[in-house]
Amino acid sequence: MKIRSIKEQYAIKDVCLQERLDVIVPQVMLNSQSDAWIVASKEYHEDLVFDSLTPASYLTARRITMLVFIKDKGEVKRFSLSLPDEDLNRYYPQYWNFGQEEQMEALNRLLEEYQPKTIAINISKDHTYADGLSYGLYQTLKEQLKPEFVERFVVDEMIPIKTMEIRTKTELSLYPELMDIAFSIIEETFSLKQIVPGKTTTQDLEYFMMDKVTQLGLEYWFSPTIDKWCEGSCIDRATGIIEKGDLLHCDFGIKYLNLCSDTQRLAYIAKDEDEDVPQWMKDGFKINDRFQDIVCETMAEGKSGNDVLIESLEKAKAENIDACLYSHPCNIYGHGPGPTIGLWNNQNRIPIKGDIPMSYDTVYALELNTKYQYQGMTYTFYSEETVSFTKEGVKFLYPGRKNIYFVK
Repeated sequence: MKIRSIKEQYAIKDVCLQERLDVIVPQVMLNSQSDAWIVASKEYHEDLVFDSLTPASYLTARRITMLVFIKDKGEVKRFSLSLPDEDLNRYYPQYWNFGQEEQMEALNRLLEEYQPKTIAINISKDHTYADGLSYGLYQTLKEQLKPEFVERFVVDEMIPIKTMEIRTKTELSLYPELMDIAFSIIEETFSLKQIVPGKTTTQDLEYFMMDKVTQLGLEYWFSPTIDKWCEGSCIDRATGIIEKGDLLHCDFGIKYLNLCSDTQRLAYIAKDEDEDVPQWMKDGFKINDRFQDIVCETMAEGKSGNDVLIESLEKAKAENIDACLYSHPCNIYGHGPGPTIGLWNNQNRIPIKGDIPMSYDTVYALELNTKYQYQGMTYTFYSEETVSFTKEGVKFLYPGRKNIYFVK
């Protein structure tokens, strides 16, 4: 496991930015009904799409950072109407004549020049990732742009959502590196180096994972969780002191190179006489593995998250699998923009967010659980794998999904 230097990380992020601006943004905009797209952010109150559209060294908005994308003769042009900045201007031609005109004068001038019939702004009642324009900036645009341009404002949520959801070629190639780092921490956690049965607690392991991530100079996008259950216990996802015979479950996600992972794995703490994970646990987990395959077989470009949910549950039921599906996109954000595929507390169609269609070159946290009957008791097996979805199909981004770690 090697963590790249900040210089290397910045260079990689900027390669990904160039790919996003050259390929993904034009693709998304040309597929939309909008002729222009305004992305405006205030310092420390940035639009959620900000990090996907700015260079690595450009950490926050400067006063008001404003980027504008405009369709023109079959291509998409981009402009900066922000304070002049050497790093930003490598990717966005400077349009605002700073010092000679006001910022909104420049925006009026740009819109006059290209005359877009529809102008997308990032406001949305239904989608967090398309609702990044602050109320104050929205009011500023309405007050300082010419009325004819304000009348052309439209809500076009798929532009920011798909801009963030779709992964560049380089980003897809980096996920195995991200997963290697995440799993090196999981595997060190699930070992006798960290676990002393009868003494170590589930919370001890959680703090170990948090410490490990921060010591590597990285970040976890949610606090890792460790819980357990054991044979004969009706308590699901218990916490406390870890004993021999417990089945541990972790949920863990980190962020590196503007990419998020989200993974759950299981580990069996061996009793003295054990030489392997109990067969009944393996049998129960095989059912979970089969449901993962069912979901992957159901995924298809253009299919809504709701259709993937319902079809997967129907196929599982036909195979007598008691399953629950709650998968989500995992990209620049852990619970990222894109189609929702079920919720753990709602296995019906999810209005609006579940209706978003799947796109190629995206990444998901394939999150689900299945139930298994053993000696009159019901046990729940939880799993989550980070997977990519491309024209080549669904790919699991780290090996070993079918196995329970054996700790002895």
